[in-house]
Formats: sequence, C-alpha cells, structure tokens
Amino acid sequence: MFDRTELPQGPRVISARLPGSRSVSIAAYVLAGSRSETPAEAGVAHFMEHLTFKGTTGYPSSRAISEAVEGVGGSANAATDRESTVYWARVPRREAATAMTVLGELIVRPRLTDTDIDQERTVIVEEIRSYLDDPSEYAQMLIQQALFGDGPLGREICGDEDGIRALPSKVIHDFWGTTYRPVNTVVAVAGDISHAEAVDLATAAFGTGNGHLPGFDPAPALPAGPQVLTGKRDTAQAQLSIAVPALRRDHPDAWGLAVLNAVLGDGMSSRLFLGLREEKGLAYDVSSGIVEYADSGALEISAGVDPAQLPAAIEATLGELERLAAEPVPADELAKAKAYLGGGLELRMDDTRHLASWIGGQEALHDRVYTLDEALEAVAGVGADDVRRLAGTLFTNEALRMAVVAPGRYLRGLDRHLRLGR
Repeated sequence: MFDRTELPQGPRVISARLPGSRSVSIAAYVLAGSRSETPAEAGVAHFMEHLTFKGTTGYPSSRAISEAVEGVGGSANAATDRESTVYWARVPRREAATAMTVLGELIVRPRLTDTDIDQERTVIVEEIRSYLDDPSEYAQMLIQQALFGDGPLGREICGDEDGIRALPSKVIHDFWGTTYRPVNTVVAVAGDISHAEAVDLATAAFGTGNGHLPGFDPAPALPAGPQVLTGKRDTAQAQLSIAVPALRRDHPDAWGLAVLNAVLGDGMSSRLFLGLREEKGLAYDVSSGIVEYADSGALEISAGVDPAQLPAAIEATLGELERLAAEPVPADELAKAKAYLGGGLELRMDDTRHLASWIGGQEALHDRVYTLDEALEAVAGVGADDVRRLAGTLFTNEALRMAVVAPGRYLRGLDRHLRLGR
C-alpha cells in the first residue's frame, strides 16, 4: 500500500500509488504543535502556520501562493494541532511538482516579515473571537480545559487575544528556525505517481537541514480540570459536551476504542443518535469522537439541545454509557458497527487527500503505519467483551467531565445530573 524513504538530513517521504487517479494529494507534517509551547509562547505554532501563507521566497504574496494552486484547479490549506502542523495540497496529476514546490516554500522558505507579523495579529485575534462567539466551539474549549487542565493540552491552540497581541516577533522566528526544518518533516503523497518521483519532488522542494525536534512535558493525571465548566451565552440552543479520559494514541486497545465509539456515537446508526434524537427527540445533532495524543486521550460526546432539556439530555447520555459498561453489545449491532468503521476506511482510501492523510499521519505520529488490510483485520478482531471491558474501565463517576454553554438561568444545578448509576 505504501513505500517509504528517509532522506539524509531531509524529510521522510511516504507514498501510496492509486493507478488511474486524476488527482495527486500531498500532506506535509511539521512535527511541532501547540503542545511544545511555554505559556509565554502560547499560540506561536498556529501563528506560524498563518504567516507562511503571507508570502515565501518563490511566492512573495498570499495571492501568489493561492494562484499557484487554484490557478491549476487545485486547493491547499493547513491546520495546527497539539503535536504537529499539517500543510496539504490537492491538484491534477500533471501539477504534482507545483503542489510539492508550494508546500516546500511554505515550510522552509517563508518570508516572516515584521509587516506581515503585525498584520496577522489582528487576523488571528478575529479568529479567536469567532470561536468564542460560536457556542459549539466555546463548549469544545471548555471541555478541553475540564479534561486536561490549564496546561498546553487544555489551552486553546490559537492562544488568547492578549497573548497574541504581545507575542514577540523573535519568538516566531525562533520557532520557525528550530522546528520548520526538512528533517522535522514528513511528506506523504497519494495518487498515480511512483515513489521514486515523489522522492525526487520532495528532495527538490524541501532540500536538507537539521533542526530541533521539540519535546513536551508529560500529560497530567487525567482528568485535570474541574468536573463542570459552563459558559453563559444568550442562545436558543444549549451546547453540551460530556467527556472522559481515554487512551493514548498507540494503546493496544485503540482499535477497541474505535469500535466502542462507532457503537456509541459515530454516525446515524449509533446509540446516541438513535436514542437522543430519533427516540427521545432531545437533540438535532449528537455524536461522539476520540481525541488521541502520544501519552493520553479522551472520548468526547457533543450535542445541541433545548436548554430546558439539558438535565434529560445529560441523563440519557449517561444511560448509554452505563449500558455499554453493563451489557455486551449484541452480535448484530457489533457487526454493523465494525462494518461501518471498516467500510468507511475503505471508501476514504479511494480519495487521494484522505489516503495522504492516512499514511502521513501514521508515519508522523504513530508507532507504525497500518495498511488498509491490517486496519480492517484489527477492527474485525474486536469482540463484545473488549468493548464492555473498555466501557467499564473508562466510564466512572470520577472520570466524568462536562462543559455546557447556554443562557445563565439553565446552568444552575447541572452537576447534580452528571452521575452514573442514578
């Protein structure tokens, strides 16, 4: 499914060929994110991602960058996470060299002028404000704080407004100079392109250069924050998030957790969707998801509900957690959940962007790179006892954390409902 080359003092290149594909996708992972920041540096990784798109040596303006990709019908973007920052581009097959050149420019040859830095401060401040004005985003900020405390895993990746306005230019330059190095980068390529060509393109675009791979402090003992955090917003709908600490990224039970999550809240056939929405009419949108880091993780449930129905929604959600811990998932339901999970993996592999993210993310962050067949085999090997055992371990009253964003009059006394075994 993939080939891999580690270039001397250069990036690691991993590629997967899709014969007949008309597109090529490239995902370049810089192995540095917000988790490596000190409190005084909060937001620098995300700030750096923004600045690269302001101009590079070969593309001196944001317009030149966007036109280089969009001018051939492609698309490109980037995202900052806790432990990495990923840049990606998807273009027609014949423009693979253009996409690789643009990504190399963004990562190893940005301009980083003082004018661009000062201008981008206001842009990032507006981004932060947009998240605070969005009740669902605000609830996500709060649940991260409730789970991971006030350290880098609980802190907003963008930083806060005061910190961004005061962030010294030197901190930004130093962050780029030590972390945005070719040797700290993983380049993943997917499409109808040979591995040899992918390596040649990456070599030309990224060059060589050693750097400092930033470390980070161990995750705190979880949960590390308050049991309940609330945000007062005059909204017609309440945003509810309930979470528990879960598993580190490459835990032996990681595939079992993926199946548990599929049963619980991933998709329209999941228990949360069928129970809270279809049967009880408590929510329009409800789902669960997994957060994974090198040494910690979480399982999170999110829902938008009528503020007056918050107690009922909380209790119904906890009821589904209790049921997973108390009763084995019936064989037919487990089979459907595994088919949903495995089938979704298979379908995504037909898309070059998803395939590049699959192999690149594993190469950059995981202990090993799974082929699709290996992943399907791992999913198939999860049994009902595995799911029940995990649920019993994860779902305890001591582990529960909750965040709610709603009008103030609906926020009082919600902690009384956050209890299993009522």
